[in-house]
Amino acid sequence: QVQLVESGGGLVQAGGSLRLSCAASGRAASAYAMAWFRQAPGKEREFVAAITWNGGTTYFADSVKGRFTIDRDNAMNTVYLEMSNLKPEDTAVYYCAARIQLNFAANYFSAGTYPYWGQGTQVTVSS
Repeated sequence: QVQLVESGGGLVQAGGSLRLSCAASGRAASAYAMAWFRQAPGKEREFVAAITWNGGTTYFADSVKGRFTIDRDNAMNTVYLEMSNLKPEDTAVYYCAARIQLNFAANYFSAGTYPYWGQGTQVTVSS
């Protein structure tokens, strides 16, 4: 019901900033809650940030709290992840995901609850 296309990844030095974008398309695309997850080589996919369908509530993993922000522009059906003070441990493939908002506050952090995923974009932070 929704397609997600990510962009904005790249190579950045530690302490730098990067902005990722996720463009959503499909019927009622703006009605979905959305999130960012990341996966580093040899590690499990982990939750990064999430946002409700109208942008009114956001959630962050403890590892990125205070450094990352998430926002959405429903007029453009786009979700952003703004990353600052990047660290080498932030290096990973970052994925955009979407789901209906039912019970969102209870399990927004669970990758298994998101049926729609983007292709991923690589973020590499050098020290």
